[in-house]
Amino acid sequence: MKNPKGTGIMNAGAWGTAIARVLGSKGEPVVLWDPLAEVVDEINSDHRNSRFLPGVDLPETVRAVTDPAEAAAGKEYILLATPSPYLTEVTKNLAVQPEVREGRPLIGVLSKGFLPGPDGPKLILDMMEGYLPGFYRNNLVYISGPSHAEEVSRGKITGLISACVNGKNSIRIRELLAGRNLLIYSSLDVKGVQVCGAVKNVIAIAFGILDALTAITDSFGDNTESLLLAAGLAEIQLLGTSLGSRHPETFTSIAGVGDLDVTCRSRYGRNRRFGKEIITKDLLQDFKNIKDLTANLKDLGYLPEGVYACGYTRSLAAKHGLKLPICEAVYRILNKEADPLDIIRKVIPVMI
Repeated sequence: MKNPKGTGIMNAGAWGTAIARVLGSKGEPVVLWDPLAEVVDEINSDHRNSRFLPGVDLPETVRAVTDPAEAAAGKEYILLATPSPYLTEVTKNLAVQPEVREGRPLIGVLSKGFLPGPDGPKLILDMMEGYLPGFYRNNLVYISGPSHAEEVSRGKITGLISACVNGKNSIRIRELLAGRNLLIYSSLDVKGVQVCGAVKNVIAIAFGILDALTAITDSFGDNTESLLLAAGLAEIQLLGTSLGSRHPETFTSIAGVGDLDVTCRSRYGRNRRFGKEIITKDLLQDFKNIKDLTANLKDLGYLPEGVYACGYTRSLAAKHGLKLPICEAVYRILNKEADPLDIIRKVIPVMI
């Protein structure tokens, strides 16, 4: 057994469960926390999580709890796989745990997006550092890359970036997660990797819309989709640089173009699905505007986090004086200010 203290994972969604399986299969004792008792009970009794990751067996080294304190107690590592809308509350809870107050566990973050702050949207780690003890400043590790839980949990070869200002911590997480089919690469570009992970979801919504529109107009095709991907990456890099990234290679790495490509093209992509269903199912008809959509997003039955990231990206673009035409177009579509076909036609000539 590699690490007798084990790892606590916060939230047993698809991604948290997939990482638990990876670690548990290596003999790592894992405690998964989730607030849903039925999910916890099934993991402990049947070694499965059919609600969030159906068809995947979990090793006996993985157990689940409904008490977050139990998931954190005595662990060497704590990984947060909490969806971004709930991450602030989970971080506040984590900050009062005795081990965390003493700075003992190394904390890694698997969530993607931006979070609200008193002076506007923040990167995830910036928000977390505001609640956690000072020891964690520049010591949190951000983990991202092209990594659908459905494939990671089934052993498909996958690459991830482990980013931290403290290079030693990046290496520790790399060593924790790395295996034959999970390849981990270190990075110091915490800001750039975070921006890639958040904004690619907005671009994926646009990609889904464009994909669906190809069925109703002859104007769009594979060439157009590649144009959108390239322009979307340029917007991600522009925002990332404005927020402090000084590593242009981040955006051409698996954290940038890699994650963007899989999010836009994969059948598992929730944001692509959401964009597509805006056209094929008239998904926005039941919502007044983006505020109403955000407040009731749980009614969809799946969580396209790009909806949240879209509003935050727009605010950050305005704050820094940036023109991000694709992100702006997605915002206007979600806010029901513009017809999808009309605005996509107008945006394409000015994307690059």
